[in-house]
Formats: sequence, structure tokens, C-alpha cells
Amino acid sequence: MPDRHVYEYAVVRLVPVLSREEFLNVGIVLFSGSARYIKARVAVNEARLRCFHCDADLDEVRANLEAFVRIAHGDPAGGPIATLDPASRFRWLTAVRSSAIQTSRPHPGLSNDLDATADRLFAELVA
Repeated sequence: MPDRHVYEYAVVRLVPVLSREEFLNVGIVLFSGSARYIKARVAVNEARLRCFHCDADLDEVRANLEAFVRIAHGDPAGGPIATLDPASRFRWLTAVRSSAIQTSRPHPGLSNDLDATADRLFAELVA
């Protein structure tokens, strides 16, 4: 029987106009301490984003989301936070903040296949 891993995930949200507090789900980040696993996946539905904010700078949005993924995956191009251990990176990424990219509170789960779970959550919550 495959190993079962406790995990936490958060939904990555884009808040195009902070004062309106509306958001668009654009990704997920999934973390398992026991597996030393962290994975982020993002995608922006440009048509939906334009409904929230027709003047959104898509290049800036993409660059910020790419930085989020680089940090999650420990890519040195993500800066000093990306060099932290997976748990610290997950906690930093999911910390409450008032910015255009935010996350939901972390939610727990149990999985036999963390990659498949990340794909399923992305499909259900973002795609």
C-alpha cells in the first residue's frame, strides 16, 4: 500500500482591485511536511480577469505569479525566501497579506499521491 501523506493546500487568489476585495482563483499551493513536498500551479483566465479589472497589466500579473511558483519550488531565481526549507516557504507564501496575490487559509487533507492531489485540486478550484 502506498504511503499516505498529510498535506495542506491553499488557493492562490488574484485581487485585481484591493479596495473592492474581489478575487479570482488563479492557482494552488500544496505542501506535505512528511514528504518534504511543495508544489504550486498557477494559470490566469485572462477573460475572467478582464471582467474584474479591464486595465490589469497581464505581464505584471504573470511575472508575480511566476515568482510565487519559483519560491514554492525552491528555485534560486525566487530570491532568498526560495532558499528556505519547504515548510518555511509554504508558511511564507500563505501568510496573510494585503497585496494583489493572496492565498486562502490552508486546508488539510490526506493523500496517497500528492501530484495527483495537486492536479485534482487545481482542476476543481482554478481550471
